[in-house]
Amino acid sequence: MREAYHDQLGQLAAELADMCAMAGDAMERATNALLGADLALAEQVIGDDAKIDDMRANIEEQAYALLALQAPVATDLRIVLAVIHASESVERMGDLALHVAKAARRRHPNHVLSDTVEPYFAEMGRIAVHLAREATGIIRTQDVARARSLEDDDDAMDDLHRHLFTVIMDKEWAHGVPSAVDTTLLGRFYERFADHAVSVAKRTVFVVTGRMPGYGGSSDEV
Repeated sequence: MREAYHDQLGQLAAELADMCAMAGDAMERATNALLGADLALAEQVIGDDAKIDDMRANIEEQAYALLALQAPVATDLRIVLAVIHASESVERMGDLALHVAKAARRRHPNHVLSDTVEPYFAEMGRIAVHLAREATGIIRTQDVARARSLEDDDDAMDDLHRHLFTVIMDKEWAHGVPSAVDTTLLGRFYERFADHAVSVAKRTVFVVTGRMPGYGGSSDEV
């Protein structure tokens, strides 16, 4: 019985890692759709979002069953609680990729972003996908040092997000208010995606050490 129970815990973490990988793939496709005005890619992200939602529902169902039937304690309890909280963050990552894809679809066949800010979003997309893939690996390996190293990438995302405001507010901005609004919203989506990826890594640190680290952003909102 105990061996089957620990297999269930391992499966729970594996499913969370798969879900995180899906969110990273979604953001990669959404970014390519955004930068390339690619309607087919945007539609793929939009259509696949339900799969991420279904994975979260399945993970939570399994986690609550383990809580009810096994009454886990110590590290086992931390695993179950961390997976429940992390699955919420990963679902939000998927939602944020969805928002990016919907922006690309809404403006198609036109590009959403001006030439002025496209390079910033290419880099924000790269960082976001990297963070998602790192979070996926951290879930699989429970590597605390690797989890703590995400802080630098998250700081780089925050710096880019702040810089976008200086670009939009510059008197040389010549792309109008709608473009400025799109840029502001999209920048927020990427910044929040990164925060949620860091939150997932923090949950892994909690599993291993029993303490939540104090770095990175909050994950209380999309």
